[in-house]
Amino acid sequence: MTFGLANQASAQKMMTKQKTVMVGGAAMYPTKNIIENAVNSKDHTTLVAAVKAAGLVETLSGKGPFTVFAPTNAAFEKLPAGTVESVLQPENKATLTSILTYHVIARKISSKDLAAWIAKGKGKYTAKTVQGEKLTFTASGKNIYVSDMKGNKAKVTIADVNQSNGVIHVIDTVLMP
Repeated sequence: MTFGLANQASAQKMMTKQKTVMVGGAAMYPTKNIIENAVNSKDHTTLVAAVKAAGLVETLSGKGPFTVFAPTNAAFEKLPAGTVESVLQPENKATLTSILTYHVIARKISSKDLAAWIAKGKGKYTAKTVQGEKLTFTASGKNIYVSDMKGNKAKVTIADVNQSNGVIHVIDTVLMP
């Protein structure tokens, strides 16, 4: 019984320690799911609006585990003028869903895992997204980069934001399938 309590205390201590991750001015709690945390980030209002427009709230609130590469508002602002407004239109829901699910991998992957797989893969690691196409991961120094099939490259700016149903890695560029 004491052993179980010690493990519970240790797990609680780890979760408390993880609560210090700040994204967009808000604490990201490992006890909340991806959506519950994302809605509090001032840096991800465009992403949250897109997830709602695509009807993916329920999915990303689900059990998972998911790894989400979450573009910031600034990442969306780098897209050509009118792109965001266009894909948010109801008639473009399929395109929006494809773009968003291209940022999700159906398992939990830490930055430590990515770094190890990149090293093992001689500088490169690829993973299949929920959308069906692949992302390619590389590293430079201590930074991890993710590239889409079109050659766009995003830097992971905040790694390992743990959630109850996976992990978020904040990125600085929107990836396109």
